[in-house]
Amino acid sequence: MGKGVSLMKVSVVVPVFESEESLQSLVERVEAALSAVVDEHELILVNDGSTDGSWAVIERLTARYPWIRPINLMRNFGQHNAVLCGVRAAQYEVIATIDDDLQNPPEEIHKLLTELEQGFDVVYGVPEQEQHGLMRDLASQITKLAMANAIGVKTVRNVSAFRVFRTQVRNAFALYDGPAVSIDVLLTWGTSRFSAVKVRHDPRRLGSSKYTLRKLATHALNMLTGFSTVPLQLASGMGFVLTLFGIGLLVHVLARYFLEGTAPPGFYFLASIITIFSGAQLFGLGIIGEYLARIHMRNMGRPAYVARDNAPDRRSGTPHEEVAPPRQTSRPPQ
Repeated sequence: MGKGVSLMKVSVVVPVFESEESLQSLVERVEAALSAVVDEHELILVNDGSTDGSWAVIERLTARYPWIRPINLMRNFGQHNAVLCGVRAAQYEVIATIDDDLQNPPEEIHKLLTELEQGFDVVYGVPEQEQHGLMRDLASQITKLAMANAIGVKTVRNVSAFRVFRTQVRNAFALYDGPAVSIDVLLTWGTSRFSAVKVRHDPRRLGSSKYTLRKLATHALNMLTGFSTVPLQLASGMGFVLTLFGIGLLVHVLARYFLEGTAPPGFYFLASIITIFSGAQLFGLGIIGEYLARIHMRNMGRPAYVARDNAPDRRSGTPHEEVAPPRQTSRPPQ
């Protein structure tokens, strides 16, 4: 197909928030970039509660381009939630996600698609040189550190909002309906075949970033509490260490009493007793938390398994139904 990408059908999902100025250019560039390298494509524009004229622009573009599918959310749910909505609405075999600010050029999508054809399920576009400010870069690193426990250190190094993946992977999170969403964590539920390629990253020319340090810190906290048990494990570990320290202090007090015939001042004895009981309580709370975490993990809807290929039914000669088929959610479909 001119750039090494075989015939395929691609759904492009774009979360839209306060970006009326860039949408026209985004649509034109996506059309030019994909029409040359894929068989069919659709563009799903998810308006995430924009208060400017973004929705009016989307409606105008939809009337002009029949391959655009608009979704208008009732309020701002956040970038990852909007992407999840678009992903569940996608119809084609490959899904690409890209931001609405044009910092990730649509012309680079073909690089990700070419890498995907090498047998991977998810491919990230890693900026050759990021064009964010110092505070945004710092906040992004904090978010990645928070995600490392949930998705693995190796994968988290390459995480970005510019990604392509096989639509088949979404079967793994078809039942997930929690309010805290991380697309990158959800993708790890269905596959371990990740890759990344270097892509161009342009400076922002229109508008300003809607991701503040506070929002990214909140997202990092959601990663820690929503998809990881690290805080609970830290509490358990701290309680265990305090208990050992208290026992050690008590042994020291008793040893001096029996060996020297004199006991240290009463503070040491009280400190050891308080430390032992405080540590034991914290350790006990950590154990209770571990059980609560397992209940939480079960309620997230993470599947026990996801089949890549289904064996044919010998009685009928047809494949079995897909594992974990997507279900209807409360999110507005269109």
